[in-house]
Amino acid sequence: MNCDRQATVLHAYFDDELDPVDVLEFENHLQQCAECSQALERLKSLRSEFRDPEFYHHCPERLREALLREKTPSPGVRTATHRFWIALAVAAGLLLMAMGAWQVFSARSRAMQDSLLASEVVDAHLRSLQPGHLIDVLSSDQHTVKPWFDGKLDFAPPVRDFSAQGFPLQGGRLDVVHGRTVAALVYGRRKHLVSVFVWPAVDADMQPQSGSQQGYQWISWHKAGMVFFAVSDTAASDLAQLQQLLAQ
Repeated sequence: MNCDRQATVLHAYFDDELDPVDVLEFENHLQQCAECSQALERLKSLRSEFRDPEFYHHCPERLREALLREKTPSPGVRTATHRFWIALAVAAGLLLMAMGAWQVFSARSRAMQDSLLASEVVDAHLRSLQPGHLIDVLSSDQHTVKPWFDGKLDFAPPVRDFSAQGFPLQGGRLDVVHGRTVAALVYGRRKHLVSVFVWPAVDADMQPQSGSQQGYQWISWHKAGMVFFAVSDTAASDLAQLQQLLAQ
């Protein structure tokens, strides 16, 4: 579970909204709470990303030259018409710059969101490796694991066993990712353990995205109205193989 102070104090501390006494108290808390310390580092990284020069676009040189170049209207052309076309050119240039900036912002924002989500999922997997946290329902039978989630979640996670393909089902548990309760399926891969987190998706199917954090590999995708996020210290190729099995 996430530390309660992430929701109540962390952002106020980050935005310099706490009084000196509360600042001192929270900084003492940071020395003892790895979760809050990691969350604070992610916020600092996010702020640094937003300061990237790629978010800011300057007026194209050709537009600048066109605006600075003075042309004397030919006889019969009214000054008001001349000003209208200049204003129209300025508006078009600003619109193009805004569209370009928004595209860059959207792409970078999605990448940062994916990175933050990956951090949360890897942290959840690491917490599960503590004694007594890995599995709530211990079974290799998908017909035992799937019904166990009934009444505990507001959705039905797909549960399948892939023992024949080298990924035996070990069981399942409840976990928390990004403030919501999710299903976590546990698979074996030789001497490694794989956590597959599952929760309802809010957007369309998405092709697999992968990466690594803290020495752990992860792969995520959206399929049939569900988000799947697999994490393990096994090889990236193993996760890719499990992803293909789950996506069938």
